[in-house]
Amino acid sequence: MPSLQVNGKQVNVDVEPDMPLLWVLRDELGLTGTKYGCGISACGACTVHVDGKPARACVVPISSVEGKSVTTIEGLSANGSHPVQKAWVQLQVPQCGYCQSGMIMSAAALLEQNRDPTDADIDAGMTNLCRCGTYHRVRAAIRAAASQA
Repeated sequence: MPSLQVNGKQVNVDVEPDMPLLWVLRDELGLTGTKYGCGISACGACTVHVDGKPARACVVPISSVEGKSVTTIEGLSANGSHPVQKAWVQLQVPQCGYCQSGMIMSAAALLEQNRDPTDADIDAGMTNLCRCGTYHRVRAAIRAAASQA
């Protein structure tokens, strides 16, 4: 039975070792903030942090995260106070909102690695897809969050 830490809590899940982390989070643990988008690691809607690094949960088998720390959008902050979350609200980034939890998780990881990213850094680091095309607001929010941190 795989054991891992999710949002600071130790959990054991009775699932097949090849089950994707996304389905463990959503179906087994009830953490539905992480979204299913494409299932092939292309869109980024399912982005979470594994040991502090962004990972596409739709292609990560649960066996590969055993003993590791996973942070989902629900665990990024208890009350929406993370600088990226605050900037997202302040600048009204979402349009439909479906991709936003993955976008926020990717942006938070980017800012952990680079506290003052240029537009080129943001473009290179943010590989998530947004069907609504809110990329200019995403970039502005990342710059705003960087100035708050």
